[in-house]
Amino acid sequence: MKKQIVIIGGSAAGPKVAAKSRRMDKDTEINLYTQSNYVSYSACGLPYYIGQDVKNINKLIVRTPEEFEKNNIHIHLHRHCQKIIPSEKMVIINEEKIKYDELVIATGARAKIPNIKNVNLKNVFTLRFLEDGLLIKDIAQRSKSVLIIGFGYIGLEMLEAFLKNDLKVYIVENGNYPMSFFDEEFGEKIYQYIQEKNGKNVEIISNDIVVELKGSSHFKSAVTLNGREISADFCLIATGVTPNIELARECGIEIGVTGAIKTNNKMQTNIKNIWAAGDCTEKKCQITGLPIYVALGSIANKEGRVCAINLNGENETFDGILCSSATKYFDYTMSLTGITQTRAEKIKHLTGFEPISVTVNKMDKASYMPDAKPITVKLTADKKSGKILGAQGIGLGDVDKRINIVTSALQKHMSIWELLHLDLTYTPSTSGAIDPLLTACYELKKIIENDKN
Repeated sequence: MKKQIVIIGGSAAGPKVAAKSRRMDKDTEINLYTQSNYVSYSACGLPYYIGQDVKNINKLIVRTPEEFEKNNIHIHLHRHCQKIIPSEKMVIINEEKIKYDELVIATGARAKIPNIKNVNLKNVFTLRFLEDGLLIKDIAQRSKSVLIIGFGYIGLEMLEAFLKNDLKVYIVENGNYPMSFFDEEFGEKIYQYIQEKNGKNVEIISNDIVVELKGSSHFKSAVTLNGREISADFCLIATGVTPNIELARECGIEIGVTGAIKTNNKMQTNIKNIWAAGDCTEKKCQITGLPIYVALGSIANKEGRVCAINLNGENETFDGILCSSATKYFDYTMSLTGITQTRAEKIKHLTGFEPISVTVNKMDKASYMPDAKPITVKLTADKKSGKILGAQGIGLGDVDKRINIVTSALQKHMSIWELLHLDLTYTPSTSGAIDPLLTACYELKKIIENDKN
């Protein structure tokens, strides 16, 4: 009898497990079940569809069910898994009992909904699925104003998308600056840029939370804790995501301290023959060794690949993440990797790090080049060892390539002295003779050496 691989979840990790498993074994029976209308798509591309950069939503679909079927991978849409019974190696899906030899939980994450009165009014949206993108684009093109609750990656990217639809945008953020996973000085710069570029059409309400939505059946306005009432045509909740772990928890799978499924570095759960990958799983921070939860499509794909390799009898490990990320607001890039100064200070009692940072403002290439643009780079290191801990970069110029350099350095546990000796490329049209990253290294080196003297 053929080996039976059953996969629950069809966004990023699940389809990756299916496709890689088929390449490794031509005979295995592979069935993937998802509640959605779609499978194998880029949810990260939805803001660009809503903002009309991507004209056709089908461009976000990586592979259709029909394309999977050509490889003898069976995709089952609109199917809900009610229960996992490990003792019988069985799942119950739409009341049907289905046997498995290997089970992969790739249930992803769902939007985190704050405790807001009347949050279920019509015209209140979240953005996770292609169906959400279709609905939000439709209402955006028929509206004049929108309220965004939350100001992280989705909030920022959707701000741009809504401005491209000529909407007046209100944003309520519970912190005192946007993109709070950056250090505050960077959040302030991001805020300033938004105000300078689009201040007439954007109103940011900081240090406040929405406590009530108003409207008889459809959303009409929101009331904040500080007493502000904001009227808009519709509302987007963008306050983060939470992992879908209910199925796993109910069948005895261990849940980690972050609230996501705990796996080892082969993507195995604590129950034999059950694996997990993607946004439903806990990760390990490679800098600190501590558990962390991050939901990114790039990570989900890597985990799916590792999961498939191991459940098909070979050996591969996924040894953690560096929390590397990037986004853009029009022509302004924001990127980071590793841990920030703020984060390092919060957890230094757990890590023993003594974090120090240097911020450098320079042009992204030789300053005399006509297309040179300003960037700000902040490099964080451990004062005792010189070990690099992380980097942040923002600006109109080429930021993310500097952050990617630091990502490579972090992967190899490099110190600032080792980073200083990297033979980075140079030509006036792409960089300065001394890269901003190396300038930051020189400054950190001075701080450490002066302290020792």
